[in-house]
Amino acid sequence: MSTPTPPGLDLDRLRAHLGTGPLTAALISGGKSNLTYRLTDGNHRWVLRRPPLGHVLATAHDMVREHRVIAALADTPVPVPRVHLLCEDTDVVGAPFYLMDEVAGTVYRTAEDAAGLTRERARALSFNLVDVLAGLHAVDPAAAGLADFGRPEGYLERQVSRWHRQFESSRSRDIPGLEELQRRLSEGVPTPQRAAVVHGDYRLDNTIAAADDSIAAVLDWEMATLGDPLADVGLMKVYWDIAGRMPGNPVAGAVSPELGFPAMRELEERYAATTGLDLTPLPWYTAFGQYKLAVIAEGIHYRFIQGKTVGDGFSHLGAMVPPLVALALDTMHGKAGD
Repeated sequence: MSTPTPPGLDLDRLRAHLGTGPLTAALISGGKSNLTYRLTDGNHRWVLRRPPLGHVLATAHDMVREHRVIAALADTPVPVPRVHLLCEDTDVVGAPFYLMDEVAGTVYRTAEDAAGLTRERARALSFNLVDVLAGLHAVDPAAAGLADFGRPEGYLERQVSRWHRQFESSRSRDIPGLEELQRRLSEGVPTPQRAAVVHGDYRLDNTIAAADDSIAAVLDWEMATLGDPLADVGLMKVYWDIAGRMPGNPVAGAVSPELGFPAMRELEERYAATTGLDLTPLPWYTAFGQYKLAVIAEGIHYRFIQGKTVGDGFSHLGAMVPPLVALALDTMHGKAGD
C-alpha cells in the first residue's frame, strides 16, 4: 500500500533510497522559497530541504551549496543543524535534496509567537542574534574549507546585476520607480571593507531559538556565499524594521518595540563594536535589502499566480512589492528615517 505523499515528495521512493521503514512527512509552514519538511521513520526525525515547485530562478535554490555551507560551519561557533545526506538524483523526489537534524527550539515568526517573551528575554534574544551574525562574519572562509565558495571581488556589483536579472525573469507587471531604483543602486555601490561568509537572508525567523534565548541554529542558507558582510546587516535591518514600516506584512511580524525588541540602532552599534566595521554606508545596503525582498516577493507572486506554490501565506506577497520599491527609493534619498 502506497504511503500518502505530501506535495513535492515521493515517500515511497525516498524510503527506498534511505533504506528505512515507512516514512511520514509534513510541510513546515512559513517557508516561502525552498520547501522544508519534517520527516520520520518512527525511530529517527529529520528535516528535508528541496527546491520549490515550478518556476525556479537560476542558482537561487542550489541544494549542493546550501548543504556544503552548513556542513562547513559545523566546526565553527556558528550554530547550524547537523547534516546527514545530500542527494542530487532527481529521480528520488523530483529535485536535489538534503537531510539534516531537527533542532529543538522556537522559531519566532509572528507577534503571537513572541507574545510570551518578557522584554528582558526579547532583548537578550536580539543581542544573541546579532552576536551570531558577527560570529559568522568572523569565520575564516579558508579555515572552514570555503575559500572557493564565492568570489568576494566584485560581489556587490554582481549582486546588483543578479537581482536585477531575477526581477526581470519573474516580473509580470509594471512597478513604479523600479528603473530609478535599479539605476541608483548600480551607480552607488560602496567599497567593501571585508570579505566574509554571508548568509544572504539573515533574520530572526531564519533561526531557531533555544529555551535560554540563545540561537540554537541558523537556517535557510540557500543564498550564502563569500561577500560583503554589511549586506547581511542591511537585510537584517529591513526585516527588523518592517513590522513598523509595513504593518500586517506577511513575512515578518515577531519583531516590534511593543514586544520589547530593541531598536535596530542598538544592534548596529553592538555589531560595529564587535566587528570593527564602519556602518556609515549602511543606507545603501538597507535599500538593496529592501530591493532584494521585493525581488523575492515578486518571484513568489509569479509562482503563486501560476499555481505553483505549496502551503499558505502567498496570496498577499505581491502587494508588498510596490511599497518596498518606494521604501528603497526613500532610503536611497535619506527619507526613510532610522
